[in-house]
Amino acid sequence: MPSPVSSSHVSRYTLAARARYLVSNNPLAAAAVQAWCAQAVGAGIKPVSTHADPAIRETLTARFAAWTDVAAADGRTDWYGIQNELFRSMVITGEGLAILINSDRGLRIRVLDPEQLDASHAANLTGGGYIIQGVEFNAQGERVAYHILSQPPGLELGIQRRSERIPADDVIHLYRQDWPSAVRGISFFSPALLRIADLDSWRDAQLVRQKVAAMLAGFVTSSDGSGSPLEGEQDGSNLIGGLSPGHLAYLAPGEEITFSQPANIGSEVIEFAAICEREIAAALGLPAHIFGDVTRANYSSLKSANTAWKARVEALQWSTFVFQVCLPVWRRFVTLDVLAGNVTTNVDAAMPVKHVCPQFPSLEPVKEITAQVMELKAGLTSRRALLAARGEDAEQVDADIAADQARATSLGLTFAASDNAAVDDEAA
Repeated sequence: MPSPVSSSHVSRYTLAARARYLVSNNPLAAAAVQAWCAQAVGAGIKPVSTHADPAIRETLTARFAAWTDVAAADGRTDWYGIQNELFRSMVITGEGLAILINSDRGLRIRVLDPEQLDASHAANLTGGGYIIQGVEFNAQGERVAYHILSQPPGLELGIQRRSERIPADDVIHLYRQDWPSAVRGISFFSPALLRIADLDSWRDAQLVRQKVAAMLAGFVTSSDGSGSPLEGEQDGSNLIGGLSPGHLAYLAPGEEITFSQPANIGSEVIEFAAICEREIAAALGLPAHIFGDVTRANYSSLKSANTAWKARVEALQWSTFVFQVCLPVWRRFVTLDVLAGNVTTNVDAAMPVKHVCPQFPSLEPVKEITAQVMELKAGLTSRRALLAARGEDAEQVDADIAADQARATSLGLTFAASDNAAVDDEAA
């Protein structure tokens, strides 16, 4: 690869097409996509306003939460469903593509097939600008527009596809930038495609082998050398038909029949499959146990694998997904909301935001919570930081706790003492 950017651009479509096929037909590929989407996006990455005024901060967050249900232009899902669609598309094809629509009903988002980004469109423009694979840049190398086809491949329905120039501010283009200056992304499956395809073919061969081993396959020999065939249609030297389960065949005097005895699958075959699955998991950036095989796992190995997996997920969440998807949508939403007079603040003041990602599953929650209590007592962290790590907003949690306590007091409810004393003793 003397020119990685050029090579990735040329191979992008082929890699995406093969990845789409494997995800639709191979269980390991399908499980890999589900694992990435479930952990990186899950129920959704949620924004929380950090406006200086608590009342405005609460209003902005609440208004965005109410908008999420109507975010999709086609009405088929909500904003968090759109997040999953875009992330899934990036894992499979290397890219996620959507456009922001300022409609009379407010902001709407339409998810597109990445192949609608016109890869055939390339040109040099006056003034030093240029277009590469449907992405338009100005003389300073900044993205200014996208050239998007009106229909995805295969859905033209007799209508000739046309390319429309859409300003870059109205486009969400999600991809992991594997190379500096890369204009478009390539599939996460790129390092694993050949291995998955080969393993798929090998499994098919092993399955056929087992089918043959489970069937009655007979060979008739005649003592007089006549080779009289069994009943069935003769096709050259092959017999079309043969024996069926439970069938008793009466042979002529002097004829005998023997049955094939295929070898059973040995432990070396199972070990080979496990090695291939571990290689595929490594190529996809997944821990090996994500495919469901935990026969050799223990607490230490699972904890180590999950720690590395968590680091990869968080890096992709913050450096790619939040930056390329969540922030542009938040900025567009609050801009329209402030300009419409729904919030009494200015646009710049409304922009600050933090995003809360889904909590990573815990292997031993009791030990982890005990350690967190110790960190709090030692002044090494804050409740806000711990709650953010768990995918929660500290202000919302505090408000919920206060509301619960007020409701219990008003109803005269008294609950049993908690185990806080035991936790404090252990932490001490």
